[in-house]
Amino acid sequence: MALIEARELVKTYRMGDQEVHALAGVSVDIEAGEFVAIMGASGSGKSTLMNILGCLDRPDSGHYRLAGELVDEMSPDALARVRNQRIGFVFQQFNLLPRTRALENVELPMVYAGVPMAERQRRALEALQRVGLAERRDHTPAELSGGQQQRVAIARALVNRPQLILADEPTGALDTRTSQDIMRLLSELNGQGITVVLVTHEHDIAAWARRRLVFRDGRIVEDALQAPVRQEAQA
Repeated sequence: MALIEARELVKTYRMGDQEVHALAGVSVDIEAGEFVAIMGASGSGKSTLMNILGCLDRPDSGHYRLAGELVDEMSPDALARVRNQRIGFVFQQFNLLPRTRALENVELPMVYAGVPMAERQRRALEALQRVGLAERRDHTPAELSGGQQQRVAIARALVNRPQLILADEPTGALDTRTSQDIMRLLSELNGQGITVVLVTHEHDIAAWARRRLVFRDGRIVEDALQAPVRQEAQA
Protein backbone atom coordinates (compact mmCIF):
# COMPACT_ATOMS: atom_id res chain seq x y z
CA MET A 1 0.00 0.00 0.00
CA ALA A 2 1.32 3.43 -0.95
CA LEU A 3 2.02 5.99 1.78
CA ILE A 4 0.25 8.64 -0.34
CA GLU A 5 -2.75 7.77 -2.51
CA ALA A 6 -4.40 10.69 -4.30
CA ARG A 7 -7.31 10.12 -6.66
CA GLU A 8 -8.85 12.66 -9.06
CA LEU A 9 -8.01 15.69 -6.92
CA VAL A 10 -9.75 18.86 -8.07
CA LYS A 11 -9.16 22.30 -6.56
CA THR A 12 -10.54 25.56 -7.91
CA TYR A 13 -9.92 29.04 -6.55
CA ARG A 14 -12.03 32.10 -7.32
CA MET A 15 -10.08 35.30 -8.05
CA GLY A 16 -12.55 38.14 -8.59
CA ASP A 17 -14.96 36.92 -11.23
CA GLN A 18 -12.53 34.29 -12.57
CA GLU A 19 -12.07 30.67 -11.60
CA VAL A 20 -8.54 29.28 -11.45
CA HIS A 21 -8.33 25.50 -11.79
CA ALA A 22 -5.31 24.74 -9.61
CA LEU A 23 -5.78 20.96 -9.80
CA ALA A 24 -7.76 19.34 -12.59
CA GLY A 25 -8.19 15.71 -11.60
CA VAL A 26 -4.73 14.75 -10.29
CA SER A 27 -4.07 11.13 -9.33
CA VAL A 28 -0.74 9.98 -7.92
CA ASP A 29 0.69 7.31 -5.61
CA ILE A 30 3.89 7.79 -3.63
CA GLU A 31 5.37 4.75 -1.92
CA ALA A 32 6.93 4.82 1.54
CA GLY A 33 10.65 5.61 1.25
CA GLU A 34 10.44 7.45 -2.07
CA PHE A 35 12.21 10.75 -2.80
CA VAL A 36 10.02 12.77 -5.17
CA ALA A 37 10.59 16.20 -6.71
CA ILE A 38 7.58 18.18 -7.93
CA MET A 39 8.29 20.77 -10.61
CA GLY A 40 6.30 23.20 -12.73
CA ALA A 41 5.85 26.85 -13.55
CA SER A 42 4.22 29.25 -11.11
CA GLY A 43 0.50 28.52 -11.00
CA SER A 44 0.89 25.00 -12.38
CA GLY A 45 -0.65 23.34 -9.32
CA LYS A 46 2.42 21.95 -7.57
CA SER A 47 2.06 24.04 -4.39
CA THR A 48 -1.67 23.31 -4.24
CA LEU A 49 -0.92 19.59 -4.31
CA MET A 50 1.71 20.06 -1.60
CA ASN A 51 -0.81 21.86 0.62
CA ILE A 52 -3.31 19.04 0.21
CA LEU A 53 -0.70 16.35 0.89
CA GLY A 54 0.31 18.28 4.02
CA CYS A 55 -3.31 18.44 5.24
CA LEU A 56 -3.16 22.24 5.06
CA ASP A 57 -5.98 22.39 2.49
CA ARG A 58 -8.75 20.13 1.21
CA PRO A 59 -9.62 19.34 -2.41
CA ASP A 60 -13.01 20.33 -3.81
CA SER A 61 -13.42 16.73 -4.94
CA GLY A 62 -11.39 13.55 -5.13
CA HIS A 63 -9.83 11.51 -2.35
CA TYR A 64 -6.55 11.51 -0.44
CA ARG A 65 -5.33 8.66 1.75
CA LEU A 66 -2.25 8.95 3.94
CA ALA A 67 -0.91 5.61 5.21
CA GLY A 68 -4.28 4.07 4.33
CA GLU A 69 -6.38 6.62 6.23
CA LEU A 70 -8.91 8.69 4.30
CA VAL A 71 -7.88 12.28 5.02
CA ASP A 72 -11.08 13.71 3.48
CA GLU A 73 -13.17 12.47 6.41
CA MET A 74 -10.91 13.71 9.21
CA SER A 75 -12.02 16.41 11.65
CA PRO A 76 -9.94 19.59 12.04
CA ASP A 77 -8.46 18.20 15.28
CA ALA A 78 -7.52 14.94 13.58
CA LEU A 79 -5.89 16.84 10.72
CA ALA A 80 -3.88 18.87 13.22
CA ARG A 81 -2.63 15.64 14.84
CA VAL A 82 -1.61 14.26 11.44
CA ARG A 83 0.32 17.45 10.63
CA ASN A 84 2.03 17.37 14.02
CA GLN A 85 2.87 13.68 14.29
CA ARG A 86 3.13 12.22 10.79
CA ILE A 87 4.43 15.05 8.62
CA GLY A 88 7.52 17.23 8.92
CA PHE A 89 7.43 20.55 7.07
CA VAL A 90 10.43 22.45 5.68
CA PHE A 91 9.87 25.88 4.11
CA GLN A 92 11.92 28.29 2.01
CA GLN A 93 12.00 30.98 4.72
CA PHE A 94 12.79 28.61 7.64
CA ASN A 95 9.93 29.96 9.83
CA LEU A 96 11.97 29.97 13.04
CA LEU A 97 11.07 32.09 16.07
CA PRO A 98 13.67 34.89 15.88
CA ARG A 99 14.36 35.42 19.61
CA THR A 100 14.29 31.75 20.52
CA ARG A 101 17.27 29.41 20.81
CA ALA A 102 17.75 26.69 18.22
CA LEU A 103 16.96 23.98 20.80
CA GLU A 104 13.67 25.63 21.73
CA ASN A 105 12.73 26.12 18.07
CA VAL A 106 13.21 22.40 17.53
CA GLU A 107 11.12 21.61 20.61
CA LEU A 108 8.03 23.44 19.35
CA PRO A 109 6.20 20.54 17.62
CA MET A 110 6.61 18.49 20.80
CA VAL A 111 5.15 21.30 22.92
CA TYR A 112 1.99 21.09 20.79
CA ALA A 113 2.05 17.29 21.10
CA GLY A 114 2.23 17.47 24.91
CA VAL A 115 5.63 15.81 25.26
CA PRO A 116 7.13 16.35 28.77
CA MET A 117 9.94 18.90 29.02
CA ALA A 118 12.83 16.51 29.75
CA GLU A 119 11.84 14.30 26.82
CA ARG A 120 11.43 17.36 24.58
CA GLN A 121 14.93 18.57 25.35
CA ARG A 122 16.44 15.12 24.84
CA ARG A 123 14.75 14.58 21.47
CA ALA A 124 15.46 18.15 20.30
CA LEU A 125 19.16 17.75 21.04
CA GLU A 126 19.15 14.37 19.30
CA ALA A 127 17.57 15.98 16.22
CA LEU A 128 20.13 18.79 16.21
CA GLN A 129 22.89 16.19 16.44
CA ARG A 130 21.32 14.41 13.48
CA VAL A 131 21.67 17.54 11.32
CA GLY A 132 25.14 18.40 12.67
CA LEU A 133 24.19 21.42 14.81
CA ALA A 134 24.23 20.22 18.42
CA GLU A 135 26.98 22.70 19.29
CA ARG A 136 24.77 25.60 18.09
CA ARG A 137 21.78 24.67 20.24
CA ASP A 138 21.93 27.88 22.32
CA HIS A 139 22.16 30.25 19.32
CA THR A 140 19.22 32.27 18.03
CA PRO A 141 18.43 32.36 14.30
CA ALA A 142 20.17 35.74 13.94
CA GLU A 143 23.38 34.07 15.09
CA LEU A 144 23.13 31.33 12.46
CA SER A 145 23.81 31.29 8.73
CA GLY A 146 20.99 30.59 6.27
CA GLY A 147 22.11 27.01 5.86
CA GLN A 148 22.29 26.51 9.62
CA GLN A 149 18.80 27.97 10.02
CA GLN A 150 17.48 25.51 7.45
CA ARG A 151 19.18 22.65 9.31
CA VAL A 152 17.42 23.77 12.50
CA ALA A 153 14.16 23.78 10.54
CA ILE A 154 14.86 20.24 9.32
CA ALA A 155 15.65 19.14 12.88
CA ARG A 156 12.31 20.64 13.94
CA ALA A 157 10.63 18.64 11.16
CA LEU A 158 12.21 15.43 12.48
CA VAL A 159 11.51 15.58 16.21
CA ASN A 160 8.10 13.91 16.11
CA ARG A 161 9.56 11.11 13.93
CA PRO A 162 7.38 11.72 10.86
CA GLN A 163 6.76 9.26 8.06
CA LEU A 164 6.88 12.08 5.54
CA ILE A 165 8.87 15.28 5.00
CA LEU A 166 7.30 17.90 2.75
CA ALA A 167 9.84 20.50 1.64
CA ASP A 168 8.57 23.58 -0.22
CA GLU A 169 11.47 25.25 -2.08
CA PRO A 170 13.84 24.31 0.78
CA THR A 171 16.89 25.79 -0.97
CA GLY A 172 15.20 28.85 -2.48
CA ALA A 173 16.87 31.29 -0.05
CA LEU A 174 20.31 29.62 -0.09
CA ASP A 175 23.45 29.85 -2.20
CA THR A 176 24.53 26.93 -4.41
CA ARG A 177 26.99 25.31 -2.02
CA THR A 178 24.65 25.55 0.96
CA SER A 179 21.80 24.23 -1.20
CA GLN A 180 23.85 21.14 -1.96
CA ASP A 181 24.52 20.66 1.76
CA ILE A 182 20.78 20.78 2.49
CA MET A 183 19.98 18.39 -0.35
CA ARG A 184 22.68 16.03 0.84
CA LEU A 185 21.04 16.04 4.27
CA LEU A 186 17.56 15.38 2.85
CA SER A 187 19.03 12.57 0.74
CA GLU A 188 20.62 11.02 3.84
CA LEU A 189 17.31 11.21 5.73
CA ASN A 190 15.57 9.56 2.79
CA GLY A 191 18.23 6.85 2.89
CA GLN A 192 17.21 6.25 6.51
CA GLY A 193 13.66 5.49 5.39
CA ILE A 194 11.85 8.84 5.54
CA THR A 195 9.70 9.65 2.52
CA VAL A 196 10.67 13.05 1.07
CA VAL A 197 8.52 15.12 -1.28
CA LEU A 198 9.89 18.48 -2.35
CA VAL A 199 8.64 21.31 -4.53
CA THR A 200 11.30 23.10 -6.55
CA HIS A 201 11.71 25.06 -9.76
CA GLU A 202 15.43 24.29 -9.93
CA HIS A 203 16.48 21.36 -12.11
CA ASP A 204 19.73 20.82 -10.20
CA ILE A 205 17.74 20.46 -6.96
CA ALA A 206 15.19 18.11 -8.54
CA ALA A 207 18.10 15.98 -9.75
CA TRP A 208 18.63 14.73 -6.17
CA ALA A 209 15.29 12.91 -6.22
CA ARG A 210 14.66 9.43 -7.59
CA ARG A 211 11.37 10.46 -9.17
CA ARG A 212 10.23 13.67 -10.83
CA LEU A 213 6.66 14.91 -11.30
CA VAL A 214 6.10 17.86 -13.64
CA PHE A 215 2.91 19.93 -13.44
CA ARG A 216 1.28 22.06 -16.09
CA ASP A 217 -2.16 23.69 -15.90
CA GLY A 218 -3.22 21.66 -12.89
CA ARG A 219 -2.23 18.29 -14.31
CA ILE A 220 0.75 15.97 -14.09
CA VAL A 221 2.32 15.97 -17.54
CA GLU A 222 5.43 13.96 -16.64
CA ASP A 223 6.09 11.25 -14.06
CA ALA A 224 9.56 9.80 -14.49
CA LEU A 225 12.11 7.82 -12.53
CA GLN A 226 15.66 9.14 -12.63
CA ALA A 227 19.09 8.28 -11.30
CA PRO A 228 19.61 10.70 -8.39
CA VAL A 229 22.68 12.90 -8.02
CA ARG A 230 25.70 11.03 -6.70
CA GLN A 231 28.78 13.11 -7.48
CA GLU A 232 27.62 16.12 -5.43
CA ALA A 233 26.65 13.85 -2.55
CA GLN A 234 30.23 12.66 -2.36
CA ALA A 235 31.83 16.08 -2.79
